[in-house]
Amino acid sequence: MKKTQSIRQSGKHAGIKIQSRGEKVFDACLNAFGVILVAIILYPIYYVLIASVSQPLPVENGSVILTPVGFNLDSYRQAFRTPFLWTSLMNSLYYTFGGVLVNMAFSTTMAYALSKKRLVGRKIFTLFTVFTMWFSAGIIPLYMTFRDFHMLNSRNAILFGFAMNTYNMIILKSFFEQVPESLEEAAFIDGAGDFRIFSKIYLPLSKPALATVGLFYAVNRWNGYFWPMNLLTDDSKVPLQVLLKKLLVDKVKNEMESAIVTASSLSNQTTIIYALIILAIIPMAIVYPFVQKYFRSGLTLGANKG
Repeated sequence: MKKTQSIRQSGKHAGIKIQSRGEKVFDACLNAFGVILVAIILYPIYYVLIASVSQPLPVENGSVILTPVGFNLDSYRQAFRTPFLWTSLMNSLYYTFGGVLVNMAFSTTMAYALSKKRLVGRKIFTLFTVFTMWFSAGIIPLYMTFRDFHMLNSRNAILFGFAMNTYNMIILKSFFEQVPESLEEAAFIDGAGDFRIFSKIYLPLSKPALATVGLFYAVNRWNGYFWPMNLLTDDSKVPLQVLLKKLLVDKVKNEMESAIVTASSLSNQTTIIYALIILAIIPMAIVYPFVQKYFRSGLTLGANKG
C-alpha cells in the first residue's frame, strides 16, 4: 500500500497522471459505450450501403445484415436512369449553394448590426428576432403567405423564403461581439465605414463561425424536402430529396402491382432507392471534412456570450 502511494506521489511530481483501478474501469466502460453508440448511429447508413450493392431478393427477405449478398452495381446503373435524377440533383445543388449564399448574406449583416451597442433600438430588434425562435404563425399561415406573394412553384420561394435561421444568426452575433472594439475604433479613425469594417475585419476574423454556420445551412438546405414538396409542383424544379420521397411513396402505393423479385433479378425499386440515398449522402460527406476543423471552435467561441 505504501509502495503504491509512493508511486502515485512520484508520478504526480513528474507530471504523470496515474489512474486508479476504478478510473480505468470507468474509462473502459465509457469507451465501450461510445463505440456501441457510434455503431448504432452508423449502422443504418452502412445497411443502406450494403443493401444498395446486394441482390434484391436477399434484401427483401432480410438476409442482408452485415455484408452484401450477391454483390453487384446494377441498382446504381438503374438509379442513374431514374427520370429527373440529374435535374433534381442540379436543383439540390442550386438550392444548397444559392440558399447558403442568401442565408449567410442575411445572417452576417443582421448579426453585425445587432452586435453593435450603438444601434438605436438594439434590444427591441433582438427581442423581436429571438421571439421567432419559440413562436411562429404555423405551417398553414406560412403557406398562405407564399401563395399571396405569388411564390408557389417558384424557385425564389425556396431561396428567399427561408433566408435566415435565428439560432445561426445568434451564433454569429455572439462571435462578432468578441472582436476587440479597438480594431473597429482604429478603422473608424482611418476613415473606414461600417461596410468596409464588416467586410475587411469582421468576416476574415470570423472564419470558424462562418464555416460552422455555413455547414448548418448547407445540411439543412440539402436535406430539406418538406417545403419544396409543398411549394413546388413542377417535377423539373424539385430537389433530390423530394424525388426520393416520391419514389418511396410510389413504392408503397404500387407494391402490390410491382413485379415479383426473383433470385435472377438484377434490381428492384428498393435497392434503387437505397442507391439513390447513398448518392444523396455523398455530397455532404465530401464537404464536411473541409469544414470540420472550424466546426468545434466555431461553436465554442460563438457560445461564450448571449
